[in-house]
Amino acid sequence: MEALGAAGIPVVAERGARGGWSLLGSYRTNLTGLNEAEIQALFVNVPPKLLTDLRLEKAAEAALLKLLAALPSMHRQGAERARRRIHVDVTGWNRPEEAVPLLPVLQEAVWTERRVLLTYRRNDGETVERLVDPLGLVAKGSVWYLVAGVDGEMRTYRVSRVQGATVTDKPCVCPDDFDLAAYWEESTAQFNADLPRYIVSVRARPDVLPRLRYAGRFARTEEIGAPDEDGWIPITLNLGLEEVACEYVLAFGPAMEVLEPESLREKVLAAAQELIALYAETAETHLPTA
Repeated sequence: MEALGAAGIPVVAERGARGGWSLLGSYRTNLTGLNEAEIQALFVNVPPKLLTDLRLEKAAEAALLKLLAALPSMHRQGAERARRRIHVDVTGWNRPEEAVPLLPVLQEAVWTERRVLLTYRRNDGETVERLVDPLGLVAKGSVWYLVAGVDGEMRTYRVSRVQGATVTDKPCVCPDDFDLAAYWEESTAQFNADLPRYIVSVRARPDVLPRLRYAGRFARTEEIGAPDEDGWIPITLNLGLEEVACEYVLAFGPAMEVLEPESLREKVLAAAQELIALYAETAETHLPTA
């Protein structure tokens, strides 16, 4: 009772044969003690596509309405503000939608902790079958992944590549210490570390900077220096492969120049000369007729 009183709950003691402990009649709990920030966090707009993929959009809407009705009036305005003023869009720009017709089956397997017989199309186009222990589903952007155990090892499967999924009667085997969020963070870090590295030094006009992130899917900016005497910006990029680097630099035309490596500089120059020759050769063919 002392602990309740210290927590701000008004409990009172009544002595006598009919005595005991009671709450003050006007006291109402603040929805199990949630504060304003915690309530707003619950009402931040959850990406509707992800809920739709999981077939939970109607249930989520009903749950939020019930929660809103249970809130003290002093907190409802903050909850509504969070719901109307904050929107999370996971689709990104120019990202194609991925069909995930078998996501509900995988979701069922995760919920019921049953093994799944997967038919899966790999990156190389080959189709394989695997009996997996489904440990969790992860949405990265608008792309769904299944994290599963296979023969004691953790694997990640892109849900859009799952060609078939059958939930079996066999119970799923999940390590006692498995943490989905921790595994995903570690797996993502390892994936990024294993990506090919091809470091390129360039200089570019200042107006190029806002376009760096959009010009190449695999381009990563390592360093941006101070402008040189001509006002151009030195930039260090990781472009993965030489072929990708050549296409990337050419996309900026005369607004970007390769400094190093020399082999890439020569490759870009050769490609530019071939392009000029192509247009020169076909110029007369495409001239408008009178």
